[in-house]
Formats: sequence, structure tokens, C-alpha cells
Amino acid sequence: MKKKLALLALITALSFNDAVAQKNFNINGVEIPRTIEFKGKKMSLNGVGQRSKFFTDLYVQALYLTRYSQDAVQILDSETEMSISLHITSGLISSKKLTKALEKGMEKSVGESGMLKFSKELKELEYLLSTEATKVGDVFELTFNPQDESLWITKNKDYKGQIKGLEFKKAFYGIWLSENPVDKKLKNELLGKD
Repeated sequence: MKKKLALLALITALSFNDAVAQKNFNINGVEIPRTIEFKGKKMSLNGVGQRSKFFTDLYVQALYLTRYSQDAVQILDSETEMSISLHITSGLISSKKLTKALEKGMEKSVGESGMLKFSKELKELEYLLSTEATKVGDVFELTFNPQDESLWITKNKDYKGQIKGLEFKKAFYGIWLSENPVDKKLKNELLGKD
């Protein structure tokens, strides 16, 4: 009996070590890293989900935080590093369509008056996302840097630019995490609730 228990303990320990050692995991064919780094600061995966519309998978999205949280309000109000990654999975997503979808999501989150407040930032976002064509496999990282209170945008690890403003960051992340998100199921996935 002792030998069986020892063997079971060894198998369990080896299985656990393999799971912990995994640096990425796969969701619908997309490799999602468990951690990312921004300016020397490590962020861990908080949650991940698939954004779909009309039965079409558009992108896999992941939320990274410096500290795990299921509190959307706390995340939106936080002034620490955080990042959203968008892994494009559909050929239907062009740079223009991505920009328009983000604008619609933000309008749903902050309302029309909020959109007027952020018109300058939205034009900057459109410019930064449309400098080159978007295709399947592209990965956008939209990272909040508390040092200069700006949203840094990279595409396939290439820096595209940044948009200043803590209030814009809250409105932008509100696309997915506000009281009126673009997709409630995706919100729960990003918060690690699904």
C-alpha cells in the first residue's frame, strides 16, 4: 500500500510540475503567455476569452495585471500597469473595422457625451491602429503605463505610439470591463469568473 501511495504522490508531483512549468497555454489555437513584461514590470494573466460576433470568432483577448482581481471597478480605477492583448483570429478584421469596433464598444461603455470628451484620443487610436494592414495572427498589446499615464500600443511587439490620459485608459478598458461592456461573457472571462 505504501508503494502505491508513494507512486501516486510521485505521479501527482510530476503532473503538477509540468503544469506549473508551462509558460503558455492554448485557447482555440492561439498561444497565450501566462506572463508578460512591460518596462521591467511583470504582469500575470488575469483572464482570457474569445470575442465572437454573428457566430464568427474575431479575436482572442487576454487581460494582464500586476495583481489578480475579479473586481472590474478596482481594475478600471487602478493606476498600476495593466495590459490587454488582442490576438486576431479572423480575416474579417481590418484595421478600419477594428478601430470602428473599439469606438462602438467605447460608446456603449461611456455614452455619447463621453465620446465627445475623447474625440482627440480616438483619432490618435485610429491613426495608430491603421498605419498598416491587420491580418490573422497579428497581436495588439494595449498597455497602461502609470509612469506617464498613457496607453502604449504595440503590434506584433513593434511600438506604434501612445495615448495620454488616465481617464482615457479607464474609458478604453471600459469597453470590456465597464457596467455596460461590449460582451458580458467576455468580461467574466477576463475577470476569471468563467
